[in-house]
Amino acid sequence: MTAVIYARYSSDNQREESIEGQIRECTAYAEKNGITVIKHYIDRAFSAKTDNRPEFQQMIKDSGKKLFDVVLVWKFDRFARNRFNSANYKMILKKNGVHLISVMEPIAEGSQGILVETLLEGMAEYYSAELSEKVIRGQTENALKGKCTGGTGTIGYKIDEEKFYHLDPLTAPLVLEAFQRYDNGDKMVEIVNFLNDKGVRNMLAAK
Repeated sequence: MTAVIYARYSSDNQREESIEGQIRECTAYAEKNGITVIKHYIDRAFSAKTDNRPEFQQMIKDSGKKLFDVVLVWKFDRFARNRFNSANYKMILKKNGVHLISVMEPIAEGSQGILVETLLEGMAEYYSAELSEKVIRGQTENALKGKCTGGTGTIGYKIDEEKFYHLDPLTAPLVLEAFQRYDNGDKMVEIVNFLNDKGVRNMLAAK
């Protein structure tokens, strides 16, 4: 029996060790069960809430070529965090004669296995939705407090160690003058040239 391993992490804040750990667990499962792993498909910094993942899509496409019998994942949430996508792509794999196995979530055959797998899929989607709500709530609270919520910052402000915005005494007056010039009818190119002449650069140090 041949298999491929699909590994994924969803954020740039996560590290390569996450992928290494997933592959290690899947490889150990394969060796224990006499399965030959022929390829790894890896998506880095891609959310499982969407199926727009290049390696994932390539794996689904390759499943139709009869190159492997099994897809190994660390947990089902590596495969999908959306119940529709999960059911849809599992059906495609099944039609192609490929079985999906979560090495950390053994599922029994039969009716009980169907129930457990459905619960795991629901929990994965619930976790993703809850996490998104918490992130949005946290960012909203930070914004209301005048704190930076990420990104490269804003010309005219400085960000202190606690992520609070403060007026930059050097650039804030120039930003104010730029708005006044716009209100007086200056063209955008004239305002840009004015800021460049004053040495103002965007937060990436470009003109």
